[in-house]
Amino acid sequence: MPWCEQCDQRIETQELTSEGTCPLCGTEPLEHRRSPWYFKFMLVATVIYLGYRAFQGVTWVIHHI
Repeated sequence: MPWCEQCDQRIETQELTSEGTCPLCGTEPLEHRRSPWYFKFMLVATVIYLGYRAFQGVTWVIHHI
């Protein structure tokens, strides 16, 4: 789905002009929008947290066997 950086919005393929540009501002849209930095940060934080909780679970099981 094309993404216009200047208008900051998604554009339907049917809405593009005959030259393949944005109908509102006339710039060429990107192929897709990049993921925001805070989404990537949240993924990394989640992996670290779940890894730590898995470590805690393994050590708890080892001490209680």
